[in-house]
Amino acid sequence: MYLKTHSLFLTLFISTIIINTAAAITPGSTLSASNTNQTWSSSSSTFSLGFVAVQPPTSPPSFIAAIVYSGGAPIVWSAGNGSAVDSGGSFQFLSSGALRLVNGSGSTVWDSGANPGATSATLEESGNLVISNGTTTLWSSFENPTDTLLPSQNFSVGKVLKSGSYSFSLIKSGNLTLKWNDSILFWTQGLNSSVNVSLKSPVLELQSIGLLQLSDANLSTPAVVAYSSDYADSNTLRVLKLDDDGNLRIYSTLTGSGNPTARWSAVQDQCEVYAYCGNYGICSYNDSSPVCGCPSENFDMIDPNDSRKGCRRKVSLDSCQGTATMLTLDHAQFLTYPPETQSQVFFSGISGCRGNCLSGSSACFASTSLSDGTGLCYQKSVDFVSGYHSPALPSTSFVKVCPPLVPNPPPSSGETVKQKSSKVPAWVVVVVILGTLLCLVALEGGLWMWCCRNSTRFGGLSAQYALLEYASGAPVQFSYKELERSTKGFKEKLGAGGFGAVYRGILVNKTVVAVKQLEGIEQGEKQFRMEVATISSTHHLNLVRLIGFCSEGRHRLLVYEFMKNGSLDNFLFQTEEHSGKLLNWEYRYNIALGTAKGITYLHEECRDCIVHCDIKPENILLDENYIAKVSDFGLAKLITKDHRHRTLTSVRGTRGYLAPEWLANLQITSKSDIYSYGMVLLEIVSGRRNFEVSDETNRKKFSIWAYDEFEKGNINGILDKRLADQEVDMEQVRRMLQASFWCIQELPSQRPPMSRVVQMLEGVAEIEKPPAPKSVMEGPVSGTSTYLSSNASAFSTVGASPHGPSSSSSFKTSGVSTFPSGRNTDKATSSLLHVQSET
Repeated sequence: MYLKTHSLFLTLFISTIIINTAAAITPGSTLSASNTNQTWSSSSSTFSLGFVAVQPPTSPPSFIAAIVYSGGAPIVWSAGNGSAVDSGGSFQFLSSGALRLVNGSGSTVWDSGANPGATSATLEESGNLVISNGTTTLWSSFENPTDTLLPSQNFSVGKVLKSGSYSFSLIKSGNLTLKWNDSILFWTQGLNSSVNVSLKSPVLELQSIGLLQLSDANLSTPAVVAYSSDYADSNTLRVLKLDDDGNLRIYSTLTGSGNPTARWSAVQDQCEVYAYCGNYGICSYNDSSPVCGCPSENFDMIDPNDSRKGCRRKVSLDSCQGTATMLTLDHAQFLTYPPETQSQVFFSGISGCRGNCLSGSSACFASTSLSDGTGLCYQKSVDFVSGYHSPALPSTSFVKVCPPLVPNPPPSSGETVKQKSSKVPAWVVVVVILGTLLCLVALEGGLWMWCCRNSTRFGGLSAQYALLEYASGAPVQFSYKELERSTKGFKEKLGAGGFGAVYRGILVNKTVVAVKQLEGIEQGEKQFRMEVATISSTHHLNLVRLIGFCSEGRHRLLVYEFMKNGSLDNFLFQTEEHSGKLLNWEYRYNIALGTAKGITYLHEECRDCIVHCDIKPENILLDENYIAKVSDFGLAKLITKDHRHRTLTSVRGTRGYLAPEWLANLQITSKSDIYSYGMVLLEIVSGRRNFEVSDETNRKKFSIWAYDEFEKGNINGILDKRLADQEVDMEQVRRMLQASFWCIQELPSQRPPMSRVVQMLEGVAEIEKPPAPKSVMEGPVSGTSTYLSSNASAFSTVGASPHGPSSSSSFKTSGVSTFPSGRNTDKATSSLLHVQSET
């Protein structure tokens, strides 16, 4: 669909009576808006310049002067960028060499400016309207674009495509930019990262074959910016157009079809275009089409016939009868693009983001709290808000509004007389009505409780109300009977781990959950609730969400969101129970990256650093879309010390993932998780357990053998053989293996922080050659002594003593290490590392 500033769309077709002037247009020539069949055409009639009726039709009708592609009918240029005139208007080529658009009244609507010495104007086969003096071009439509770029039309720095409030330009660095109101930069795209040159005079050009490319004197070859989806098709006209919805698109039109088709768009998600729905308009999707609405009934649409014009408050904030309040919009986000001066950025939780905007001394009209792991809160300090709503958005937004007011209708004259003559005081009437209503409510409530006191549904009522807390993000407290009922007596067991068994359950609102019965819990009620509150305060796409808990007598249970596809080990390893469902490489890479981001959030982005202590495939769960979510984080701190040591030394699926510092009885830090993650990364690539020893690995530990093969360049030998017939990005495989070898270094100080690992996997950071990982025997005695003796000097360099704990850096080990700040975990690890004394 082709939109213009005034919702223009072409209805012009070539009729049997066309006045064609393919020759040069002489000064004094005129086109009349009353005759849309009169045109100035190119030599082969590929393009024509004439008047086009505005669509939808206006009353009285209005017209624009435009250059049109005759074979398929897109508008490629218009006088005054869509400026309309009435039926008495005309488009004139004056003797001064100027092009002028005038209204029926004779007033000038648009003028190109004088071009002294001009002798003719020509509409070329390329679609370029040129004014010349016979030898030199004095003015051209290519040098004065409106909203469209044609093939062979150069678009250089300083030129602008305009459509309504939106503009598209090229800056000297080679970046393409889309702006709203010439102030908000909401989309930019630069050269490929491999192009590292200083540009001199970049020029953007749309090739007829469908390439949008950038050329410059300092570039050896043009850099491709975008491809149209029908790249290289013939008999097609392609144009780059800035539509009035703010999006930049490449359109293709087959000769004679008359139906332009979008083949590429700059902004993939239309709702992310700033101000697409106007001020306080909320963009969402109806099937695949974006629609605009208002935040609530506190707002009215400015134009009910055009929802894109935005909304306005029914009651202004200055006219509030009482204090303002914050309207909550779940899964909504107010768009903020840097460097926007209309917003302030804070680090706070959801309640803080709402409260600061409501009570802050500075002006705040709306705020957005992101639940993507960043903890960011954006506050809008200007009364213009562009909103986006989607069930997939991990954010909550707030709008400052006046409380809803329902004005009383004015009484009629008869009612006024009757009220004056009444002898009953108004307060008596109010008391009688309220008393009657209260009695009825109490009677109905008593009857309902009497009838339903033995109903099983009555027992679940508290859970229904508690689920309101779940919707708000707070952990829900369940009774043991409620969870026993939801799991049908803990019959359907999903699995068991070191922290207890997990059962499938269905809550009263039909939500499927996983209920974990914790073992070895000896904390008191208050301490347990505090730890649960800490776990539930973590919100990230790659962490399993804690819905609620139960702390009743000796029962300690946690309720998690249900992961449909279970744990990662079911897909990686072939066992008697599981055939090892095959994951393609794309899923494996995304799972590895998602897991890394989840651990990064725990280590570096939470208020306190949370060390998982048990990273392994069994604790990486997959939802219905195979998105990785880390589970069981924070649980190690809930288990008593003796119980924890028992489970870590018993067969629990942890063998092979323990960092050497566990075996040496050293301080456990976030670097211990990184070691475990490195082993998981190796398993994702290879599809087999990291501690496997076989003839294929020359009886070596798999990680040691894998490093040797990597050094030989035999990456295919390490890769899961089940992927042999599938498409695999070997560059991603190489990066994952290098990151794995860095993660499993023996010394914690040599392991990179988790944020660095994410950059390695994404290809953002260069990866140096990792040292060969050492083989550390896992054993309670020999492994510890070997590790201590071989690394005493090494640990002394990072502030640790091989002889005993340091009084200055001692840090209590409780399964979960917590630092005052989640940032700079490398420094925290180095300074807190020490050796536990052995008895």
